[in-house]
Amino acid sequence: MDFIGINGGEFIILAVLAVVILGPEKLPEYAKKLANLVKEVRRMANGAKEQLREEVGDEVADIDWKKLDPRQYDPRRIIKEALVDEFDDAVNAAKGTGGTTTAPAPVRTQIPSVTTQQASLAAGEPAPFDSEAT
Repeated sequence: MDFIGINGGEFIILAVLAVVILGPEKLPEYAKKLANLVKEVRRMANGAKEQLREEVGDEVADIDWKKLDPRQYDPRRIIKEALVDEFDDAVNAAKGTGGTTTAPAPVRTQIPSVTTQQASLAAGEPAPFDSEAT
């Protein structure tokens, strides 16, 4: 017996604790209240399901709820797939030049030249410190 993650031994322990805490006089009353609560929750869930079906229509039956489960999303996998898709798109764009035989011109970027030279420190000279940089 496995009821909401509770095995048989745990259920027996909970039942014994309920008898001890509530006492044999009040136990039937609280068991009836619990049963009514469970029935009410089921009724509310079925009502919400029916209301959703009425408002959305029959498309609800076609929804793959497992696909929408947030536990299945792995950010690493999603990023990897996005990067692979972008790479494949770039490769396909480079290969598929629309049937022409001329290759697109290479993109040239100009790298700015470094004009400042760094002065090396003298032996024993402390490194400059900028308190606002950190």
